[in-house]
Amino acid sequence: MNKYTAPNWASSVLLTIDTQNDFTLPDAPARIAGTAEVLPYMQQLLQAYREANLPIVHVIRLYQTDGANVDICRKELIENGTVIAAPGTDGAELVAEIKPQEAPDLEAESLLRGQFQQIGPNEWVMYKPRWGAFYGTELEAFLRGKGTDTLVFSGCNFPNCPRTTMYEASERDFRVVMVPDAISGVYELGITELSRIGIVMLPTNEVVNEVAGVAAPL
Repeated sequence: MNKYTAPNWASSVLLTIDTQNDFTLPDAPARIAGTAEVLPYMQQLLQAYREANLPIVHVIRLYQTDGANVDICRKELIENGTVIAAPGTDGAELVAEIKPQEAPDLEAESLLRGQFQQIGPNEWVMYKPRWGAFYGTELEAFLRGKGTDTLVFSGCNFPNCPRTTMYEASERDFRVVMVPDAISGVYELGITELSRIGIVMLPTNEVVNEVAGVAAPL
């Protein structure tokens, strides 16, 4: 960690990646092993960010049932009738453990158009069409508009979407914090490789301690 990669907690945003029912629940059609197990750590991070009034962005996938917006590696599967995170279904919703109180259901049509849906006082959901959350989205403009320079990562399936988005964030000169115990699918070589490009590795308890007492403007 150096002066260019060290987190600025007061100008940070917490990201959750793809922590949706269809990727998390025990009987889910596309369950990612280990995601349910990291939910308690994600809850701790979310509570800390909510108490500090710092922004939270939940990044999700939505697979249209005709396969129109699906990555080519899964397109045939969806075209053949498998339903995963389909717009308007319960499987596409954020898991209950990470939703703010009284959060509305997802507005799939507006999300698919690239809009950010606010679901809490300082909390939003956004849709990404591919692995990385910056690809084909307005995420960078959204973050710059909030004065964000530090991204903190939690969520589902490290090798795919979290890892890709961290590379994209690094390419855009964001300071990046990965919270390994709050991400499913983490493996040691991946941690080593990302550390070499300046990604800061911190456990949940250290992030919570750093965020405590940070007061973002209302």
